[in-house]
Amino acid sequence: MKPWQHLKTICHHRRLVRQGCFRVGLYWQGLTHDLSKFSPTEFWSGAKYFQGNRSPNSAQREAEGYSVAWMHHKGRNRHHYEYWTDILPGTGRYAPVPMPRKYLAEMVMDRRAACMTYEGKNYTPASPLAYFSRSKERHFMHPQTARELEFLLTMLKEKGEKETFSFIRSTVLTGKTFAKEI
Repeated sequence: MKPWQHLKTICHHRRLVRQGCFRVGLYWQGLTHDLSKFSPTEFWSGAKYFQGNRSPNSAQREAEGYSVAWMHHKGRNRHHYEYWTDILPGTGRYAPVPMPRKYLAEMVMDRRAACMTYEGKNYTPASPLAYFSRSKERHFMHPQTARELEFLLTMLKEKGEKETFSFIRSTVLTGKTFAKEI
């Protein structure tokens, strides 16, 4: 039963991301979003740890100390900030680098869809910002990426999808400056 439920969850999530991506003009990203979830590494781990109300990666991490599915996923999907690390010249250390705008936009769609999927009827446009605010992930992102993501999730909360998606299409994806450091 769990493989079927997991498959339905993946397909539901992908459909929501696809709809959001299409609304901002990211057609290819909408079509190809999270295809790695169908790979054996990710799919069978996800099915084994499926719970329905949160990511199976969290459950696998709790049970095994790490999530092989997440390690596989983050290295293949550019809409995750974890993908965007590199060795910095001069320091020789790994550090976050700014995400390109089209992946930042896809990350917003991914977070929106994840909250919609796992929260169901309890989802509100404030949910993705609340999740981001509770997490410690900001400390691992490039500061510019964190600022831009928080700006967009705040806009989603305060102004809704229509205005936020329009802003993403007209400003974020055209390279215009926003969310400048104060």
